[in-house]
Amino acid sequence: MSYTDYFIDAYMVCWEDFLENHVITVLASQSPRRRELLSLITDNFIVVSPNVKEILPENIETEKASEYLANLKASETAKKFPDDLVIGCDTTVVINDRILGKPSSKDECSEFLHALSGNTHKVITGCALYLCGESTVFSVVTDVEFRKLSDSEIEQYIATGEPFDKAGGYGIQGKGALLVEKINGDYFNVVGLPVSRLNIEIKKLLSQYFQSSSAE
Repeated sequence: MSYTDYFIDAYMVCWEDFLENHVITVLASQSPRRRELLSLITDNFIVVSPNVKEILPENIETEKASEYLANLKASETAKKFPDDLVIGCDTTVVINDRILGKPSSKDECSEFLHALSGNTHKVITGCALYLCGESTVFSVVTDVEFRKLSDSEIEQYIATGEPFDKAGGYGIQGKGALLVEKINGDYFNVVGLPVSRLNIEIKKLLSQYFQSSSAE
């Protein structure tokens, strides 16, 4: 057993009590989907809207974009909650090294869905955690393959109104599920929060915090 695993096991009983009774968990995201998924880990959290401009640096690697934006949101929010657990998240859809954001129009949504049709793309969710001076950043990648879609299928899906607040122009947890052939990886990561990995990373961060606190 590694040193880190030892501390995770040692604090397994008390980490939930720590989250519930000693710190506020702050979700720096207004996404209702992330809010619902975070409740699988803890019910004791608040939601804030991070006051940041989501602008990527030039020449950033597409697969690092979600980590950068997640860290931007979390680090800024942590300034207001320095003694609490802050979670920042960002999800990107990447195909052929191109990031597909939230479509701003029906035409752009149609363009996105035609690009995804019959192809495999990556959904990358970056997460950044801050707790009392400790922090960690990570991302999870899920491969999603779309069926070959007809023009009418794309038009019908756009007409539902579902795509417009979602990265890549579709929601796998909704009618967008009908467009998907298969996925390889964490389904909840595609929804917007890789809860299993996040749960593990929270425990590791708490372990680091406990270790540093006991050493002082």
